[in-house]
This record gives sequence, structure tokens and C-alpha cells, in this order.
Amino acid sequence: MRTVFREDHEQFREQARRFIDKEIAPHLADWERAGIVPKDVWRKAGDAGLLCATVPEAYGGSGGDFGHSAVMIEELARVNATAVGFTTHSEIVAPYIVAYGTEEQKQRWLPRMANGELIGVIAMSEPGIGSDLRAMRTTAKRDGDGYIVNGQKTFITNGGNAGLMVTATKLDPQSRDLTLICVEEEREGFSKGRLLEKIGLKGQDTSELFFDNVHVPAANRLGEENQGFRYLTHQLAWERTIIGIRAAASVEALLGETIRYTRERVVFGKPVFDFQNTRFKLAEVKANATMLRAFVDDCLARAMRGELTAETGAMCKLMGSELQGKLLDELLQLHGGYGFMSEYMIGRSWVDARVSRIYGGTSEIMKEIISRSL
Repeated sequence: MRTVFREDHEQFREQARRFIDKEIAPHLADWERAGIVPKDVWRKAGDAGLLCATVPEAYGGSGGDFGHSAVMIEELARVNATAVGFTTHSEIVAPYIVAYGTEEQKQRWLPRMANGELIGVIAMSEPGIGSDLRAMRTTAKRDGDGYIVNGQKTFITNGGNAGLMVTATKLDPQSRDLTLICVEEEREGFSKGRLLEKIGLKGQDTSELFFDNVHVPAANRLGEENQGFRYLTHQLAWERTIIGIRAAASVEALLGETIRYTRERVVFGKPVFDFQNTRFKLAEVKANATMLRAFVDDCLARAMRGELTAETGAMCKLMGSELQGKLLDELLQLHGGYGFMSEYMIGRSWVDARVSRIYGGTSEIMKEIISRSL
């Protein structure tokens, strides 16, 4: 047992692993072909108590901590279940509502999110703005007792299945201040675009969202007006640590897979593992994976103590995503031609990992954040 986890975390891991092995892993290929995960999988996960682990029990969640969150992230990474957008829903959207929502908003949305009935997204990214969130063009114009929302979002994880959009807007198009507005799927004027075709994460329903004069009551505003950027940045350290946690678990899982493969694969009359080059490459990956694990667990421990800083979260994402890409590439090479076949997890994982250096803030943005403390 790693010291960052308690016994209740490991019990939760057993529960999560059983569910993932039965309800998720066998179906990943089908979901990748379809480009979306069936909604009934979300409801099954909700019934099993695997969604919204940190949401208080009063709102239908498990009342757990970041350790429970990390367990779920790691178990999904173990089988490369990138099709399932549980993490965005449970670890990004729900915490915004817990932190900044009114009591009425929490009672209205969180129980349905925890049971898998309502799937949440964070709608920030827009065409052409990249990492510059303050340059977004989606507006929320005051209209009596509410707002009229107009704009477009893109690269939205869970977009196809989404029922609730935590949407970043501007009250004044010329301002750089943001306001978060929660938009339900059924509101007139809201629509979803096609599922976007990606080079990886093929089973994840990533889509565009369109807001055409969508009237939203003031009761759907999350937090205060013009405070959205502060809310978003306050949550980013954990969101970036999530990417580091997943990266470390992915490398460990694929290292184990590669060791097994090289012991079984025979070339020139002997197992690939018996070549010194293979053993040295695996040893190097193990050493790097061990260092990454130590750092990521330290970041997780800081998060659990409420001591995680923006700088540390940026380092966790930077080193996790960069090492994941480098080490999975080494492991794929040891599979030879089979590593390039999508039927092998190493190939799918290698492709899926590429985006981790982009989403959540690019590696270049992470370096900029870290450099400010030098």
C-alpha cells in the first residue's frame, strides 16, 4: 500500500476495479468505434457509487477526498479507458458546483450528477483562442431576471452526452472578466454540433456547443459576476495534478504489459526480454516511472492537505505528460510492428497520451507558470 492512501481508499479501489473490469474494459473497442459511451454506463457507475467521489453525502456523493478521486483516475488509466469521461464530470464540473453553487443549485444538480442521470461539462475552449481564456467571445447579456447567452464552444469533453454545461462567458465583450453560467441541455437555442474526429481518445464524445440567444435565469449563474476567471484558476492546480496522476498510472500499467509481452515474444530463437537492450530500456522506464510516482504521490498528498499550489500543479502536469509521452514511445518500440496495431493497448495508449501535453494548459503554459516563481 502506498503511504498516500488509507485502507478505505484501497477498499474503494477494489470496488472501482471490479466495476471497470466488468462494465468498461470489455466494451472499449465498441465505444471507440461509436465515438461515444452509452449513457446507461454512467447510470451504472452512479449506482455503484463511483461518480462524484468528493461531493458531500448530503448532495448524493460519497463524501470522499482527493484520494478516492485518484483511485478512480488510476483504475481507469490502468485499462486505458480514455473513452469514459468520468473524471471531467466528477473532478472538474461537480467541484465547481460544490465550491461556488448556491444551496438550491447543489440540490438541483449534484444528486443527479452523482447517480449518473445528469452528465456535466465545463465549456471553456472556443475556436481560435487556444489557452487565452480571457480572449473568449461567448457573451451573457443581462435580460431582466436572467441572461441571454450567445457563442460557440469547441473541444468539449462529454459534449455529446452532456446535460449541464458550466459555461464561461463575458458580460461585456470588451472586458477580460469572465462569468460562469450553467446552461441545461433542454434550453431553447442551445444545440450540439457533430462529434469531433480526433487522432486519439476516439471513444470520448468530444463536440462543439452552440448558444443562440439562449435565455438562462439568473439563478443559473455560478458564483458572482465577473469572478469566473478567478474560479477557474483556483481549480486548475488540482485539474492539472489529475493529468499527472493519470500519466503515472498509465506508464506503470504499460510497463507491466510490455514486460509480459517481451517475455512471451520470441525473436531469433529467444524472448525479446533476454536481449540486453530490452532489459536496459525497461530498466530506464522503471526508474523514470518510479521517480514520477514519488513526485505525483507527493502532489496528491499536498492536495489532500489543502497545500497544492498552482506552481506544483503545473509541474505535476508538465513532468507527468512529458514523461508519459517519452516512456510510452520507448515501450511501443519494444513491441515492434505490433505496437503500431490498435488492437494492442500500447498503441492506443501512445496515441491517447499525446493530448495530455495540450489540454489543461499546454506544456509551454506550464513552463510559463513555473518560471514565474524562479
